[in-house]
Amino acid sequence: MAISARNQLKGRIVSIETGEIMAHVTIRVGKNLIESVITRRSAEALDLKKGDEVTAFMKSTSVMILK
Repeated sequence: MAISARNQLKGRIVSIETGEIMAHVTIRVGKNLIESVITRRSAEALDLKKGDEVTAFMKSTSVMILK
């Protein structure tokens, strides 16, 4: 599958909280956690579950840095 997003991080799902419409997915990437909110339908179509290895793709117009 071709994709234009260049920022890709491989990780493992540590939790999924599914609501009526949305799903909150937390992915561990090294020592860090990435959180994503996707539709419940997408989470079900991907058959996402705790422990799955996944790749998180990020595409953003801005990145904020705090020192």
